[in-house]
Amino acid sequence: MKNITLRTLNTIKKNGEKFACLTAYDASFAQVINDAAIEVILVGDSLGMVLQGHASTVPVSIDDMVYHTQCVAQSNSNSLLIADLPFMSYRTEELALTNATRLMQAGGQVVKLEKNNRIVETVAVLNDYGIPTCAHIGLAPQQVHKLGGYRVQGKGQQQADLMKQEALDLQDAGADLLLIELIPAPLAAEITALVDIPVIGIGAGPDTDGQILVLHDMLGITPHTPPKFVKNFMPEADSIPQAIANYGLAVRSGQFPAPEHCF
Repeated sequence: MKNITLRTLNTIKKNGEKFACLTAYDASFAQVINDAAIEVILVGDSLGMVLQGHASTVPVSIDDMVYHTQCVAQSNSNSLLIADLPFMSYRTEELALTNATRLMQAGGQVVKLEKNNRIVETVAVLNDYGIPTCAHIGLAPQQVHKLGGYRVQGKGQQQADLMKQEALDLQDAGADLLLIELIPAPLAAEITALVDIPVIGIGAGPDTDGQILVLHDMLGITPHTPPKFVKNFMPEADSIPQAIANYGLAVRSGQFPAPEHCF
């Protein structure tokens, strides 16, 4: 696999094709994911749940994210590497610049930040300084306590219209990618067609340009009951590398997500 860049993902979208993304948190899995030709790796703050054992991503620190980004970057040779800005690490524009710089210097190539009332302004500032961004809309896991749980977003017409406008505003502010989580599949399809930048979905139906899952979820090794949008790829594989490769093939062929994984 050639080095994947933002330009690569834009070409994939323009051609009407699909790309696959997975989370990773260490050098060993980063190598396996590279070998499986998965286009995008996300060093996600989901590490708070799958590695640290927390009930949410809220306790994850920027130091945690820098460390795990460094680990993944050691073995990443081909995939585009996105790193999460964790809870409250971008509450001011100055902090966003400081912490995004740390993630980029640790080996990240794009930083991801979840929606809040100032996300458009923050994305614009990062863009001004040449820092690529992935804006995360729909369900924002860092706001789980405010939302009262992991609930499907954008179900009513008013919410859906606001989300579509948010996507356009983020694109205009300079966001390079969108990640949309836990929204109805028809709304995800509308947003994907509405914007020119690549859209990654999780629990957002089959029509986004890319799909992402948490590594531990798609390997069936998380202690909690997996969400509806997760598929365990291990039962149909002979090994972990084969399961990861099968996931990539299923995404690119449109076989995943299937109707049973959608809202």
